[in-house]
Amino acid sequence: MSRVIALCFLLLAAVIGFLHIDSRPVWVPFVISATQADEVVEESTTTKSKGSIKVGIPIPQSNWLPDTGAASVHAASMIALKDGAVRAFWFAGSREGAADVSIYSSVYDSRSANWSAPTVVIDRIDAEKRLSRYIAKLGNPVPARLSDGRLQLFFVTVSMGGWAGSSISAMTSDDEGLTWSNPQRLISSPLLNLSTLVKSPSVMFSDGLLGLPAYHEWIGRFGEFLRIEAGQVIDKRRMSSGRSAIQPLIFVNDAQDANAYFRQTRSAGLPKQIPVSHTQNAGQSWQPSEDLGIANPNSAVAGLALKNGSRILVLNNIENGRYRLVLLISDPKSQWQTVEVLEDDEALPEAQRKEFSYPYLITVDGDDAHLVYTWDRKKIRHRYFSGAWLKHSLSKAQSIEAEASRQEAQ
Repeated sequence: MSRVIALCFLLLAAVIGFLHIDSRPVWVPFVISATQADEVVEESTTTKSKGSIKVGIPIPQSNWLPDTGAASVHAASMIALKDGAVRAFWFAGSREGAADVSIYSSVYDSRSANWSAPTVVIDRIDAEKRLSRYIAKLGNPVPARLSDGRLQLFFVTVSMGGWAGSSISAMTSDDEGLTWSNPQRLISSPLLNLSTLVKSPSVMFSDGLLGLPAYHEWIGRFGEFLRIEAGQVIDKRRMSSGRSAIQPLIFVNDAQDANAYFRQTRSAGLPKQIPVSHTQNAGQSWQPSEDLGIANPNSAVAGLALKNGSRILVLNNIENGRYRLVLLISDPKSQWQTVEVLEDDEALPEAQRKEFSYPYLITVDGDDAHLVYTWDRKKIRHRYFSGAWLKHSLSKAQSIEAEASRQEAQ
C-alpha cells in the first residue's frame, strides 16, 4: 500500500512538473570544444614511423588530497581555475550521511605539486541556516564554470530519509571558490522536489546555460537532464527509465549529438555493463542504446574528452565489488583499451580488499588529465596524467588493436 501511495504522489508530481515547464524555452545546441580527431591518427602514424617512444614521457604523478581529520571521505570532484590551478571538493565526516559531514575544498598548485590546507565550504548547520530548512545530511559536491566566468557549486542535501529523499542546492563564487553566495535549492519538481541528486560534470549550451546530468533513486532509478539558468531549472528531460541506470556521464560528440554513460543498478541476472543513452537533438530527448561492453559493478564512471579527439574512462571494470580501478582510452576510430591499472586488490582475500570508487576527471589544458577518487573511504587519491603520457598511451592502444585485427584476419 505504501508503494501505491508513493507512486500516486510521484505521478501527481510528474504531471504538475510537466505543467510547470510546459512553457519551455527553445533548446539550443551544445557548446563543443575544438576536437581534431584526424590529429590523433596523424600523430599516431608519425609516432609509429619513429619507433616506440621509450624516453621523454613523464610518468603519472600521484598524491593525496589533504587530511581533514575525519574518519570517512568520499565523492571528490574538481574544476580548473583561471590561473591553471585545480580546486577540489569532497565531503568528510565520521561516516557517509552523518550529521558531522562537511564539504571541503583545497587547491592544487601544479608548480609545487602540492595541495593547500583544506577549508570548509559548507557544513550541515550552515546549510540549514542559509537554506532556511532542516538539513540531515550533505553530499556529492559538483562544480561548474558559468558563462560569465563565475564558479557554481552544486551539492546534495537531504532533509528526511536516505539519499532517495535528496534535492540539489547550488551556490556561486566570484573569487574562484574563496567565498560563496547563499545556496539556493534547485526546484526540479514544484510539488515534492525529492530524490534529485548530482554526481557528474555539467555541459554548456551555446546560449550560455548549463545542462546538468542528474538522477533519481526514489521508486525509480533513472537519469534526468536539467537545463539551468541563473540557478533555476527551466527544463528537464528523462535520460533513462526504470530502476537500472543512475549517475549519467555525458560525452558531447557535436552540437546536437551526445552519449550518456550510466552507473548500472540492474537486478540480478541482468548484464552488469554500462548502460548508454543517446541524444541527437542537444539533449531534448534521449533514447537507450546498446550497452558499452565493459563490466560495471553498480559503481560510478568518470570520463573526459580531450581536444585531440581521444577520450578517457576511469571505472571499476569488474561485475562485483570496487577493488579494482582502471583507466581506459579510445578515439573515434578505435575501441576502448585499458592502459593503466590504477588500483587492484584482487589478489587479497575478500575481507582485506579496499574500495576504490567515485572517480572524477578534468583537464586543464585540453591535453592532460587530473583524476581524483575515493581510496577505501579513508583518503582521496589524486593522479595526474600529462598530455604526452596520454598521447603515448593512445598510440600504444591503437598499435595493440591493429595487431589484434591483423591476427584475426590471418
